[in-house]
Amino acid sequence: MAEDYYKVLGINRNASEAEIQKAYRNLARRYHPDLNPDDKNAKGRFQTVQRAFDVLSDPNKRELYDRYGSSFESMGAGSQGGATRYGTGRPGAGFEEIDLGELLGGRFGDTGGGFADLFKQFTGGRGAAGGPRAAQRGADLEHEVWVPLKEAIEGGDVNLRIERANGKTETITVKIPAGIEDGKKIRLRGQGDKSRRNSQPGDLLITVRLESHSCFERRGNHLEVRVPVTLAEAALGSTIDVPTPQGFISLKVPAGSSGGTRLRVKGHGIPVKSEQAGDLFAILQIVLPTTLSQEDQALIEQLNERHPLDPRADLKW
Repeated sequence: MAEDYYKVLGINRNASEAEIQKAYRNLARRYHPDLNPDDKNAKGRFQTVQRAFDVLSDPNKRELYDRYGSSFESMGAGSQGGATRYGTGRPGAGFEEIDLGELLGGRFGDTGGGFADLFKQFTGGRGAAGGPRAAQRGADLEHEVWVPLKEAIEGGDVNLRIERANGKTETITVKIPAGIEDGKKIRLRGQGDKSRRNSQPGDLLITVRLESHSCFERRGNHLEVRVPVTLAEAALGSTIDVPTPQGFISLKVPAGSSGGTRLRVKGHGIPVKSEQAGDLFAILQIVLPTTLSQEDQALIEQLNERHPLDPRADLKW
């Protein structure tokens, strides 16, 4: 069944150009693959949205589409007088050319930030008729930024100092998407260097590295946290408070728990867009008093005699 491009963009058939642009921009933020790395269907949805916008944003194509529907291309839509605006050239072109900061609503220097600039990023920077770039492109810059685990999970802004080819330094604010993984790259269009005067700037490629956390460790979309408990809490059982990205939770420690016991809490790991959050794994660590009196030691010896164990029976090479 043919796609209804108006329904794809969620607009009326008499929508204005501004309404078409607004609808496309909102859907581009929602479905772009860079913002949905764990959604295997995001790329297909994004390509559908892009095809709908390519037709409805062009007056000639839109007129033919309104008249002939999905068969408009066979009526000469590709050869009408006048250039086709924002020609895509190939399906899904330019996924690696997106100014991720613009999609996320950030402001990164004097890049204009207009809608036409945004769409040029989707089309790889081609001209109105799908021709080559007007200016020679400058060099890309690559940087690493280290982000605390908490900020990588929740998202936030970091300041990055950039040294230009002319020796000048510049501070750029970079928006870190919530849930980003270690090693992922953010591309900021037009924030690289120029190859010569008045040339088109290259891009800034930022590799995100996650700082280690004193208690938490990321495993995909799951989190592991080392939770200290007293000997009494582990032996007798207890309910303790544990921090998570969603706030504190009450965790029940079963009676007779040993050090290293893993307690799983579903849905309290790393939140993921359009998917269920990962899980939290609490790893118990029994904390003993630093000093024991002779009476304390005698009680422990009595307990050991009553409940003899061979904890290393399965320890083999």
